Amino acid sequence: MNQSFRRAAVGIPGFCAFFNLYGPQSLLPSLAREFDATPAQISLTVTATTLAIALSAPFAGAIADVLGRKRVIAAAMVLATIPLIMIGFAPSLHALVFWRFVLGLALPPIFTVVVSYIGEEWPPAQAMGVMGVYMAATSVGGFAGRLVSGLLADLVGWRAGFLVIAAMTLACGLVVAVVLPRERNFTRSEGIAESARQMLGHLRNPQLLATYAVGFGTLFNFIALFTYVNFVLAAPPFNLSPTLLGSIFVTYLAGATAVLGLGRAIARFGRRPLVIGSIGLWATGAALTLVPSLPVIIAGLAVAACGGFIVQATSTGYVALTAESGRTSAVGLYATSYYIGGSVGAVLPGLTWSIGGWQGCVAMVIAMQAVMVVVVGVFWRR
Repeated sequence: MNQSFRRAAVGIPGFCAFFNLYGPQSLLPSLAREFDATPAQISLTVTATTLAIALSAPFAGAIADVLGRKRVIAAAMVLATIPLIMIGFAPSLHALVFWRFVLGLALPPIFTVVVSYIGEEWPPAQAMGVMGVYMAATSVGGFAGRLVSGLLADLVGWRAGFLVIAAMTLACGLVVAVVLPRERNFTRSEGIAESARQMLGHLRNPQLLATYAVGFGTLFNFIALFTYVNFVLAAPPFNLSPTLLGSIFVTYLAGATAVLGLGRAIARFGRRPLVIGSIGLWATGAALTLVPSLPVIIAGLAVAACGGFIVQATSTGYVALTAESGRTSAVGLYATSYYIGGSVGAVLPGLTWSIGGWQGCVAMVIAMQAVMVVVVGVFWRR
């Protein structure tokens, strides 16, 4: 199988996982009205999924270190269709949050294992370029999930929309089972206990710990910005419908474009300067969303997506290349930190919103970005 096809194949699981993870964001104002919920309450539909991912990611990595890569990825994609169907029939907000949590349990075997697959199947000089392709696919998936969810909600209702999304996810899982090449450089772990020992070793590695901290801040900022901006845009003077709210996330495609040249950018600038500069770009984009103009807000989200995806792709690739053994468990721990950050980023800005509105949310994001700059500047190797 040629290299171009292999690169494209690793993008399908990333697209599918992030399509389902972020799909409900464009529906939050509509769901809040249907279930008579506040922004903080309805944001639990996002928090539940990210919390489930945070709890299960290391275990998914340990299982994949024993069972192999491709079979775990494909099986998880097929199993994810079950909670997606149940979400479409959820009779209450509590049921909706529960099935979103179950969906979150199925997602780590998809994207954490793919990252390890990339680190093992390509030499280091090429792995970051392939990681850029994978991250581009995740950004397109994040955009498409929001857009398609909003469009389906307007056309057939959000419940029927989730049934359509379940069918799409099943089709993607079957495609991966057929087209993703079987791993060639995988070294099977001796067992779950050995994977757990390797996991403890990762927690003693200061470079990995610093990168896990960056991961926490990365999804905290993404969730805070791209969740709560929906409430700004759904309210006067913008009054955007679910379809238009979903289309706003075309800004994610800017992030997809930005990471395609990641390997060359790291070679030219180095990881640490590139990440610090990207965080600065991200903060600039967040500040632009404070301007009460729809074109400026969209531009700010696009700038933020560029900076955020560069930070995420660089950090994720660094984990995969730094861990000498138990790569999937190392990436799983990164995912745990990343999604704990996302869980906090879904809830804490809701409390800030009640005190300082959107301005308070943006101030919180920029403060978190400043902490990330300090962590990278102090703890990452030159």
